[in-house]
Formats: sequence, structure tokens, C-alpha cells
Amino acid sequence: MKRRIFSGARPTGRLHLGNYLGALQNWVNLQSNYDCIYCVVDIHALTTMEDTSSLQKNIHDMVLDWLAAGLDPRKSILFVQSHVPEVTELHTLLSMVTPLSWLLRVPTFKEKVKLQPQNVNYGLVGYPVLQTADIVLYKADTVPVGEDQLPHLELAREIVRRFNNLFGETFPEPEAKLTSFPLVLGLDGKEKMSKQMGNDIELALSDEETLARVMEAVTDPARRYRDDPGHPEVCNVFRLHGYFSPFAQEELAENCRAAKIGCVDCKQKLAQEINTTLKAFRERRAVLAAKPQYVKDVLNDGASRARVTARETMREVKQKVGLL
Repeated sequence: MKRRIFSGARPTGRLHLGNYLGALQNWVNLQSNYDCIYCVVDIHALTTMEDTSSLQKNIHDMVLDWLAAGLDPRKSILFVQSHVPEVTELHTLLSMVTPLSWLLRVPTFKEKVKLQPQNVNYGLVGYPVLQTADIVLYKADTVPVGEDQLPHLELAREIVRRFNNLFGETFPEPEAKLTSFPLVLGLDGKEKMSKQMGNDIELALSDEETLARVMEAVTDPARRYRDDPGHPEVCNVFRLHGYFSPFAQEELAENCRAAKIGCVDCKQKLAQEINTTLKAFRERRAVLAAKPQYVKDVLNDGASRARVTARETMREVKQKVGLL
């Protein structure tokens, strides 16, 4: 029997190269060996989103990218968090056994408080409990994470252990599947690629738009003229080449150091490589975008399939805690 994976993403709209290289490619590959459940965590998004006018469009655009990248609704369950209301019910019950002190020590909570001091809401504090409910509602036993996310998963494991100790064995303790989530820097070469930072390259751009975005990228700050020798080790455009043409990196580095290739040429080459890599993705996306009902049908079907497991889990949980 396959192990079951759960992973979710906040609905941020059209995805960028950082999302693709950091998580989406991995999700697609996991479908071959795991029973995968992938969720659009729209309730989580509300903890930091005060304007929800674009929420539904963001969900549609993100799932469109998921499908174009290769997430297969025949192999995986794809759905929206709020479409399975049992998750909020389980969140409430898990919150009854989760000490407040556990939540206040979470590093990401402290970071969010600094970022949004005007909106330190209850949902922000209870975020890890809802995250735990997301995982265990479907009896998922595996969660793909990077090393920096291990503390979050450990908290979920602590909540599960506490519930199981109080009410009897109910949930599997989710285990981490450590995966490589490369830190993809944005066009500024300083910060992680982020739509919020405005330093991203969206997957769904046209070839011409991709070239225009790449041409904005910061390169070697010490290289002022075309004949100046370059320093590829400090150039983010060179790093990005590593994701799309790793076998040509050594030659590219040599040409850069010898000033045989200029920054403009290097950027044009990168844009060409990105466009070649994403050609099939963009063609699939265009076909799917022409059928707007398809995304809705995929999400509705996914929610129906997810609710089968969710109802069974909640019936068991209610019996264990004495509500049935």
C-alpha cells in the first residue's frame, strides 16, 4: 500500500520560477510512488490577507499552473481547503488539546507578528493547529518539507502524540520526506524570488515577456563594461543558468571570466533556455485556460473524494472524544 502525502500551498495566483523549481516539480514527481493529496489552503491565506477580492482568481490561476506542470487529477487529489469543512471542525477539536505555549514559541508566528503588527489575529496564532488538521484529517503519513520546515512538522507530531495519548491511537504521526527545495533568488539577486518583492518571473509569461523580465536582472555589479572580466560566482543570472542548462555552466563561466560573453548575451541565453524549458508547460496551460470549467470540475471532484476520508476520520474522532 502506498504511503500518503499531503502538501498545500497558499493561493497566490500565477506561479513563478521559484515555485516551480522549489516545490511544483517535486510534487509532480511524487505522484509516481505516493498517494498524493494537494490542497489550496485558502483558509490559511486569510490569516494574512485583508483584501480577498482576488482570492478566487488566484485559486484558479494557481491550479491552472499545477495542472499544466503535470499534477494529474487521476493520480492525485487536488482540492480547495475550505471545500472540505471537516478540516475546520478537526481544527477546533485539536485546538482543545494544544497548549498555547506551544504555539507562541513557533518562529514563524513571531516573524508574522513583526510583518503585520496591525493584524495579529487568533487564526495567526492557531495556524499550526489548522496545518496539523490539514495533514491528519486524511491520515497522511508523509509530508514533503525542506530542513527549515522540520520544526513546524515536529509541532504537528507533538499535537498528534498528545491527542493519541489522551483519546487512543487515532492519527499516524506524519513523517518528513526531506526534499531539496532550492533557494531561488529573484531578479535583484538578493532576496528569495517572490511576487510580493516584484523580483519574480512568472511561468505563464510569453517568450517576449520572459526576455523582458530577464533583461531586468542584476548581474555582476563589478562588471561595468563588455570587455571587463566577469565573476560568475557572484552573478544570479549565472545561478539561474544552473537550473536550465547545468551542463553548459562550466563553459559559460569560462567565457564570462574571459569577457567572451557579455551580460546582455548571457541574459538573452538564459531567457531562451527558460522559454525552451517551459514551452510544453505553456502550451498545456493555454489549452486548459480555454476550458475554464475544467479547473472547477477538477477541484469539485477532488473535494468530493477528499470528503470521503474526511467524514470517516471525523466520525472516528468524535467517537474517541465522546461527542458520539
